Amino acid sequence: MFSKDGKVKDVRTPRVCDVVWHDGEFINWNDAKVHVMSHVLHYGSSIFEGIRCYSTKQGPAVFRLREHMQRFLNSAKIYRMDHALTLDQLCDAAVELVKRSGMDQCYLRPILFRSLDEGHPAFGVNPFPNPLACYIGAWDWGKYLGDEAIEQGVDVCVSTWNRLTPNSMPAMAKRGANYMNSQLNKMEALQKGSAEGIALDDRGYVSEGSGENIFLVTGDVVLTPPLSSSILPGITRDSVIQICQELGITIKERTIQRAALYVADVLFFTATAAEVTPIRSVDRITVGSGGRGPITAKIQKLFFEITKGERKAPGDWLTYVNQQKDASSTPEGFTRRSLETATEDTAPILFTAAARD
Repeated sequence: MFSKDGKVKDVRTPRVCDVVWHDGEFINWNDAKVHVMSHVLHYGSSIFEGIRCYSTKQGPAVFRLREHMQRFLNSAKIYRMDHALTLDQLCDAAVELVKRSGMDQCYLRPILFRSLDEGHPAFGVNPFPNPLACYIGAWDWGKYLGDEAIEQGVDVCVSTWNRLTPNSMPAMAKRGANYMNSQLNKMEALQKGSAEGIALDDRGYVSEGSGENIFLVTGDVVLTPPLSSSILPGITRDSVIQICQELGITIKERTIQRAALYVADVLFFTATAAEVTPIRSVDRITVGSGGRGPITAKIQKLFFEITKGERKAPGDWLTYVNQQKDASSTPEGFTRRSLETATEDTAPILFTAAARD
């Protein structure tokens, strides 16, 4: 699946939704285009989310939709992307998109970026003259690190590229530009024959993978790096923390030294795309016995039971698509709205420590 040239396609995409939500309207997938001189293409001025919709006996169910969309709004606020989008509008748009897709399961990608005013173009670093555009797309996505990874785990390496520092680019915002750092991490790992890389923070402590948070198990205690280790506050990370509490497993946020990765009993990644994926080796050193371990297996079991709608979650984690009102019956509907001004009512709150991909 992975090769040293890093060019093997590593995630199956069997189907793409043929419509995209754009600023309050649904358009054809092929019409979702931007000008080549858009600010986002030159300066990385975008924020986005990754959200999974799972197949359940009650129909498609979006996992922690409101939490994802709140983080989306939070990221926009950090980068002064003033708009009139509301949490309810974004959630309704995502639900309606899943309905129109006809898919039982899919991956949702909301994105907000600075585009181009073709009548009065601006080409400098200053982002403010450029209009905002918001889209939500959907596609059926396979297991991010491979179908076999959920049980067998993946081989990873510690990257030579440090995670970006929080006072240079905010790690708490899920911004497109941040993922240039992740790409350096990922490309290096693939070219070394690993599935993923682990980045350290600027102090040398464990931060996260290129697109995943990380957990370490020692004995009967689960550890995960704190927000101060320059991590993205992951939604799946928060879910696993709550699952551990539900299972009576001791869970602590602690700074983690690199060497601790080599002597851990178990390591695993969490993310919307990667879900809960064990790590079987780091820098070619086998982690524990090389398997996922009983604690990871318990967490995985509960996580997937929840996402399948077979077990009650600690909170309202599933939005059942077929049980939601049609978009046309909501007060806002899906008429195009201006994205240029935000009111106090639409401004998002700041991040909480609890709230990755």
